Amino acid sequence: RTNRIPPGQSRTRKWPVLDAYGPPRIDLDTWQFRVSGLVGQPLAFTWAGFLQLPRVKVFSDFHCVTRWSRLGNLWEGVSTRRLVEMAGGVTSGAKYALAYGYDHGFTTNMPLDAFLAEDALVAVYHDGEPISVEHGGPARLIVPRLYAWKSAKWTAGFELMPDDRAGFWEENGYHMNGDPWHEERFR
Repeated sequence: RTNRIPPGQSRTRKWPVLDAYGPPRIDLDTWQFRVSGLVGQPLAFTWAGFLQLPRVKVFSDFHCVTRWSRLGNLWEGVSTRRLVEMAGGVTSGAKYALAYGYDHGFTTNMPLDAFLAEDALVAVYHDGEPISVEHGGPARLIVPRLYAWKSAKWTAGFELMPDDRAGFWEENGYHMNGDPWHEERFR
């Protein structure tokens, strides 16, 4: 794509902090990341174990539903594809992913193809620095093909499902898919 800014968006060099309730308190000694649902073998990782997993780096743009875009982010973490492979792969019937956050039961849904895209990952670094708690650290889901609300902050894991299920913002009127290039902001 030659134009990296979707319709209705404006470029920012800042990284605004937006969330519904503020950052949760997360104890890294008890932190867990779970892979569940329609996978061969559900998995759970501790923080120390998660940091030992093979990492990828992804250079991508980040588009917020509130109409700003931050171009040229460098994310580092574990690819969603790798996590699913480690869990024995996708089993029959999986069509959607539901991501869980540590904040007040937050969830967000997305089609499996966006969740397993080559550039989707659970990031622990942004532009070479650990992701701050305000921006969703210690680990944040990054799904660059969709609006940023789909990139769940304070990620606690994900579930692969046969049917689409609205997450927090989707239950409150946001679009079920969230493609910034089609301006899928609200239902």
